[in-house]
Amino acid sequence: MSDNKKTQVQEFEYKAEMKQLLHLIVHSLYTHPEIFLRELISNAADALSKVRFRQLTQSGPTENGDGELKVSITLDEENRRFVIEDNGVGMSEEELIANLGTVAKSGTLGFLQAMKERQQGEAGMDANLIGQFGVGFYSVFMVTEEVTVETKADGTDGCRWKSSGEGTYSIEKIERESRGTSISFTLREESKEFAESFRVENIIRKYSNFVDFPIYLDNKRINSVAALWQKPKSEVTEEELNEFYKFVSVDYQEPLSHLLLSLEGVVSFKALLFLPKEAPVDMLYQQGALEKHGPQLYVKKVMIQHECKELLPEYLRFVTGVVDTEDLPLNVSREVVQNSPVMAKIRQILTTKIIAWFESLAQEEPETFRRFYKAFGPVIKIGLNTDFTNREKLIELLRFESTATEDGEYVTLKEYVARMGEEQKEVYYLSGDNRRQLLSHPNLEYFRKKGIEVLLLVDPVDVFVIPSIGEYDGKPLKSIEKADIDFSKGDGEEDEALGSSLMEPVIRIFRETLGESVEDVVASHRLVNSPVTLVGSKDAMDSQVEKMLRMMNRDMASGKKILEVNPSHRVIKNLAGLCVLDENNPIIRTTMRQLFDGAQLLEGGLEDTADFVSRMTEIIEAATKSGKS
Repeated sequence: MSDNKKTQVQEFEYKAEMKQLLHLIVHSLYTHPEIFLRELISNAADALSKVRFRQLTQSGPTENGDGELKVSITLDEENRRFVIEDNGVGMSEEELIANLGTVAKSGTLGFLQAMKERQQGEAGMDANLIGQFGVGFYSVFMVTEEVTVETKADGTDGCRWKSSGEGTYSIEKIERESRGTSISFTLREESKEFAESFRVENIIRKYSNFVDFPIYLDNKRINSVAALWQKPKSEVTEEELNEFYKFVSVDYQEPLSHLLLSLEGVVSFKALLFLPKEAPVDMLYQQGALEKHGPQLYVKKVMIQHECKELLPEYLRFVTGVVDTEDLPLNVSREVVQNSPVMAKIRQILTTKIIAWFESLAQEEPETFRRFYKAFGPVIKIGLNTDFTNREKLIELLRFESTATEDGEYVTLKEYVARMGEEQKEVYYLSGDNRRQLLSHPNLEYFRKKGIEVLLLVDPVDVFVIPSIGEYDGKPLKSIEKADIDFSKGDGEEDEALGSSLMEPVIRIFRETLGESVEDVVASHRLVNSPVTLVGSKDAMDSQVEKMLRMMNRDMASGKKILEVNPSHRVIKNLAGLCVLDENNPIIRTTMRQLFDGAQLLEGGLEDTADFVSRMTEIIEAATKSGKS
């Protein structure tokens, strides 16, 4: 744009210490220099939105005609020149001073310095300060030393604003026919990459791909992907959804499911969310892996945060997609969303809608839900101890394998309780490394004999989460590894064996032999096919929890357990017979120690395997010795 006549150039001085402000803006508030382009496109889109609103609310064309509302970027790589122009509302001289001088408002410097000291804006900032300084435009000084802005609003003269960001700026009248704004500058040598077409195109696609106006780069339209979340559900195709998911998630697979929301009320927002088909291992089991994840946050179709963790509680941050709102206040850099009541409300609504989405999948698409739960069930369980508002709904989503299900199939707590026998008063579970191991566990023998269903907890998260449920539908959840389970309704054969006086010396010698290695030795009501088993007292730590804690701390001592002895088992009966003949026979104590170590081996807690093998050899030798003396 040019002048045809000499005009007066007015010099203005920023009221605040502009040099310090710009230093903070350029070096402290923005993480990446490329952000400048997002800010300039965002400002252009705002100006275009105002024109569109005026078109919709006023009859007849505006002063300069309308044409296609667009953003145009022109590059000159050789001379490092950059120009961005829009045909939005433009600015008058007064608006130039107000809009590009807002950063000089009283208190800005102190506020920005405080942000720097608080590591670029943590929650708790004064809500009235957020977004009032217009510093987004000044991010351009990260890549240039001087900026020229030429602009014109309907009914006003054209103006040229120029500044090097050193504390002053100038404004002069110019002849400009078209409404809108043009911003031009020469890039610094170290920022010359932003004069390269492919670099600028990638930035536009990254941050501004869904701006609701065409963006042209050297006359080529760049933002070609539709903002699907703005469309009615009936107009969105499966193909579009799949391609959009791959775009926002960088996943080569198609999504497992999607949720399209359009809500108006106390807060208004649109969202398009997706469930991935698979979850990375580190997302499930690495502490803090989900902390910085979250959907993309857009405001008026301009991306503000690529991973907005504030949108969802941590246990739901595997959900990917886009949330777009016009109600959310932003901080001065647009990089950190202010922790405001609006954000809290959006988070609350999204959480409720997502859980309802899971419930719907469970009812209407059980196979899809089964696949989802297999991938993300461990993360959902974490929500039980963090999201108490939705705790009951999350409990209904829980699924478990059990002794009544096939491998890979699940049962809900509701289904389990519905098929409990009249005499059963508790929900039983057993935890371990895998289904095969659990099904062969001695503690399961009584329940399988009696046809009592037991939940099989094979997910490492279960042992930390499930005990916290306490009870379901009035039925306590109890580990069958505990010694306080009521087995009073045994059959006559068991009762007779338990009452035999022959068991008294066996129990006594077991106690003498094992000593401090066990909490106690008692006759068992639960064993059917195994001679012994280890159980915990009522308040003892779950064996799987103890196992994991010991893996993290090898110096941690194992907790003592109760050894239960099966009076009906042939080995125990044989020991009882040996005790009658000669209770000092060394094979008795060797066998007892071996039975105890075998029980420890099944629990994964046997430390001295060498002694175990040596003792086993001794017993085999005794069993195979000939009758000759």
